[in-house]
Amino acid sequence: MRSYAKSIALYEKTRKHLAGGVSSNVRYASVPVPLFFARGEGARLYDVDGNVHIDYVLGNGPAILGHAPKTVIEAVAVSLGEGQLFAAQNPRETELAERLCGLLPGAEVVRFTTSGTEAVLMAFRLARAFTGREKILKFEGHYHGWSDQAYISARPPLNEAGPADAPVPVAGSPGMPASVLGDVAVCTWNDLDLLEQTLQRHRGEIAGVIMEPVMVNGGAIPPAPGYLEGVRALCDQHGALFICDEVITGFRVGLRGAQGKFGVKADLSIYAKAVAAGFPLAMVAGRRDIMDTLVDKGVMHGGTYNGNVQSMAASLAALDVLEANDGAVYRDLEARGTELMQGLASLAARHKLPIRVQGMPAIFQTFFTSGPAPRNYRDSAACDRDAMLAFHAALQEEGVRAQQAGKWFLSTAHDRPVIEETLAAADRAMAKLARA
Repeated sequence: MRSYAKSIALYEKTRKHLAGGVSSNVRYASVPVPLFFARGEGARLYDVDGNVHIDYVLGNGPAILGHAPKTVIEAVAVSLGEGQLFAAQNPRETELAERLCGLLPGAEVVRFTTSGTEAVLMAFRLARAFTGREKILKFEGHYHGWSDQAYISARPPLNEAGPADAPVPVAGSPGMPASVLGDVAVCTWNDLDLLEQTLQRHRGEIAGVIMEPVMVNGGAIPPAPGYLEGVRALCDQHGALFICDEVITGFRVGLRGAQGKFGVKADLSIYAKAVAAGFPLAMVAGRRDIMDTLVDKGVMHGGTYNGNVQSMAASLAALDVLEANDGAVYRDLEARGTELMQGLASLAARHKLPIRVQGMPAIFQTFFTSGPAPRNYRDSAACDRDAMLAFHAALQEEGVRAQQAGKWFLSTAHDRPVIEETLAAADRAMAKLARA
């Protein structure tokens, strides 16, 4: 058995002066306590007790190049000698904006911010200002940050969410005013007929339709064939902006994100996480006429740390790696991810465990279910969470760190030997579950 004595002691000490002992509620999800890590390198994390973990959490997605990637760290080190922020522009912003607009679908103009939550709020404000409407339509199980305006029906209890064909907005946290629920319409994802009905019911009210183009937070569920194209057409028909939240999928599922992979183009897109390989950077990218409301209509957007020197340097260095040879690293990443997904599915079959492996090679989900592949949040929520928690604990004991909910992120540092080591560990973990 692995020892976590130092993490347990540190957690108890930290709880005295840090609320809940963590800096994000997501970090509660660790066994036996939120673990403390001393360092990361490549595909591995090293905790304070000396345990080594093959890491498939990767900071919840940003570390696309693994931990402490040399080229990024060196670029940031150089930038530190220049200062950290100026409350003014620096040349790296110009260079990065130009490169991103040349790369991302529909990105005529970008605006930088610090976190995905902030970028979502900016996109909402832009959509409302541009259309003159107030409501935002979102989908169950899609996470768009923790703000009052966004954290609605992200993980709603099914006994509060209403019927599947007429879901109701559910506040995700105490402290959210009831008034925000009236500004949001909620729909079941991957159902074009229901989306059309919802837009018709709120005709002339919807400023924007926001979604994760792959439902990552609800279980790495891909869009049904033709779904994204259908959403694009319905938004055009009803005068609503199509907003793609690519905070996780951007620069992870491919060089041009999910929109590039599926051949659609949103009006506004939100990127964060992998865009700077782990440094704090987010942005809204989109049509010039919409983005120009920041100037023409005086739409307010600010942020002291927006465009800070280190994040700009990190993103430029990361793009150098990701763009090389037209995104060659993604071909290797997809090969390794496919190998891991197929290997886990094969092991599950051999151990007679009802594990379904679903998603995209750079980000996928393990579900415990005997039913068909989940198509939306309600399908995902019906899977066996307790079995997934047991699998997570067994994997951790074997030196593999994945999210408790069953989500797996890959990086370019997860080479074939790492994949082989992971599958050997998963084999042992599944054997324990099969014997239980």
